[in-house]
This record gives sequence, structure tokens and C-alpha cells, in this order.
Amino acid sequence: MRITLWIVTFLLLFTLTVAPGPTMAAKDDHFEALKRFSQVLDMVESYYVKPVTRKELINNSIKGMIEQLDPHSTYLTPEDYKEMQVDTAGKFSGIGIEISMEQGRLTCVTPIEDTPAYKAGMLAGDLILEINGESTQEMTLEDAVKRIRGKKGTTVKLLILHKAASKPVEIAIVRGTIPIISAKSQSLEDGYLYLRLTRFNESTTKNMREKIVDYQKTHTLKGVVLDLRNNPGGLLGQAVSVADTFIDEGTIVYIQGKDKNNRKDFFAAKNSNEISVPLVVLINAGSASASEIVAGALQDHKRALIIGERSFGKGSVQTIIPMADGSGIKLTTALYYTPNGRSIQAKGIEPDIRVPFVAPPNDEDKTMRDRFTVREKDLSRHLENGNKSKKGTDKDAEKAKDRLERDNQLRMALELVKSLPKLKDIR
Repeated sequence: MRITLWIVTFLLLFTLTVAPGPTMAAKDDHFEALKRFSQVLDMVESYYVKPVTRKELINNSIKGMIEQLDPHSTYLTPEDYKEMQVDTAGKFSGIGIEISMEQGRLTCVTPIEDTPAYKAGMLAGDLILEINGESTQEMTLEDAVKRIRGKKGTTVKLLILHKAASKPVEIAIVRGTIPIISAKSQSLEDGYLYLRLTRFNESTTKNMREKIVDYQKTHTLKGVVLDLRNNPGGLLGQAVSVADTFIDEGTIVYIQGKDKNNRKDFFAAKNSNEISVPLVVLINAGSASASEIVAGALQDHKRALIIGERSFGKGSVQTIIPMADGSGIKLTTALYYTPNGRSIQAKGIEPDIRVPFVAPPNDEDKTMRDRFTVREKDLSRHLENGNKSKKGTDKDAEKAKDRLERDNQLRMALELVKSLPKLKDIR
């Protein structure tokens, strides 16, 4: 193997010597880097205290190279690559959190609603200090994902530090199959529809539009509150189509990589089912990626009023590149920009009106877990349990009132969406 390597080296040196050109220095640098890598590979394989195969060394080298670039680029083993493909299909196994590596610390971007992590009390911004007793300090993002995931019914123990806490707590979470119900709805008042998007997966736009159509069968739609709080994002195409539901024309988002001439724009298409009623969008620190694309597009088009708190600030685009052996590379290849050319990366979307969440007195912990939850009983025209009340309409109104009482940001959103037609006349 080494003899072959030095033969190749000699041939390369000979070629470079007899055929100089404008890229000679670049080729020399490239060759020297490969030569140095080969030497290190040989030394580790020969002298490292424990047995290690060349395949392991090369895989670890690739992994280290990719993961040093940024928190979102990573090397995917064949198993990781298969799991990644499952994640966007609508359900997967785990505890139900979106995590990221922020300044070397493993951070919960947001727990996904109605999942084991959400029910256990995990919150956006939680630091994960240990996984099953093992420190996450030197752990890569992919290693953390592997340790947190596992078979349904098994338990994972996490040592977490809540954002405002001074002492970490350990929580035990039983893993499960995570079904993603990405679009939920509720009537806040007659004609005013609450739409909650929990994630952008393959069926998000379809489900959202179905809920709008269903609502319009029994109500005259006067306004929409679109809730993107704690939505970690998902598929770019779904973000574009969700925004397109409310925008009639123009750019929704564009992405641009290293080559400034290689820009790709995504435009709104004229649809017969566009929603033109007043719109208010709710965001917070857990609103990331695709959520920020939607909020940014609606804000730049002056199509919606954005309220709440500054969003997470993930404005990079990852491309999945499959490899011949079944593995893959998730590589950051571009940044995305709002229609007005704003990069959201590390900045986030600033709301038009900043409204911090204020928990009701003596109910903070419960509210932080429950304030975004829409369950089956909360949905319009849900199936009753056999003891159907004659006052179903009154019950729906009571549920909406209860939700509004617990959520000051939602109360503000409703008042603003009702006022938007009047504010537009003033302008």
C-alpha cells in the first residue's frame, strides 16, 4: 500500500515539474496537504496505543473536518443518513427535541409539541449538560443525537439547565414514536382563526390550507393569527408554500452561496385560494429556520404584523450530499435572505412589536409547558366522546377564552388583527 502511494507521489511530482502552469502553486499546496495527511494517517495506524483501522481513521477525519466548519454541517454515517430521511416524513423515534451546538454548548432549540420532551418540561434555550451521566462538553452534535435517540419505551436521562435557573436538574424521559401534527387550529372569536404550525414537514402547507378551508365552511374569515413560536423549522419548500398562501406575488426568499452569481430565488405564485385577510404572526426565540423565512417574507411584503420576541437566527442552508457507500454529508452551502436582502443568520427576525411573554401568576411552570398545546378536544368539529353536550359552541368559546387568558402574546395578536383594517385606512 505504501509503495503504491510513493509511486503515485513520484508520478505527481514528475507531472508538476514538466508541466508548469498558472495553478502550479495551488497544486503544490494541495499536494503538500495530502502528503501531510497521508503521513499522519500512517503514523497513527502504526504507533497508536490501541488497534484502529484505516477506515475508522478516515471516517473520523472526514467527520472532524466537516463538523469544524459550523454547527450545522456534519458527516452522516449510512445509519444517520437513513434516519435523516425519515425525520421529514412525518414521524420518527426519539424524545422530540430540536437541538443545536451553540458556542460549544448543547442547546435545546425547542421541544416539539405533544412529545415526551415537551411533556417532561423541557424548554427552548435549555442547556443539556449530560446524557445518561456522560458530559456533553466534548460531544459532537451527531453523537448527542445518537445518545438521545433510542428504541421506543427506553429511558434517557438528561441533566439540563433551564435558561433562568442557577442549578441543573435531571429529568428521565421515556422515548417514543414522535408523530408530527404540524398544523393545528382554533377559533378565537367568530371569524378570527388561530393557526399554529409546530414544524415544516412534507404535509404542513396541505394541512394548514385544509384547516383554513374547513373554517371558511362555517365562518366568514376576518383575520388570521399565525403562531410560529417554538417552531424549529424544517423543509425550505414548505416554508415557501406557507408564505405563498398569504402573498400574491414577488420574492419570498432567495439563497446565495460562495458564488455571488449563483443566486436562487423563490417566488410567490398566483393562486385562487390566496388568503388576503389581516394577518398577525407570533414568533419567539424558538422560531428558527423555515419559521424565520415565513416571518421575514411576510414582514418585508408588509403583509403581516410580526409580534413577540426576536427569533432564533438560523439563516443558513444545508445541502444533503449522498455518498457512494450510503453515507452522506450535510454541508452548509448558502445563506438565505429575505425579499429585502436581509440575512437572518445569527441575527434573527426582529418583531414589529416586541411583546415578552408574561406567565399568569402562580402558574409559570405549567404555562410554559402548556401554552402552545392544542389537543384533539380543542380542534374545530372534533369527534365527541359519546357524551356530546348541546352547548358545544359555548364550550369552544370557553376554550378559546381560557387560551387567551393564559397567553398575553396571543391576546395582543387578536386585538391587533382585529384592528389592522382600521390601521390600514389610517396609512
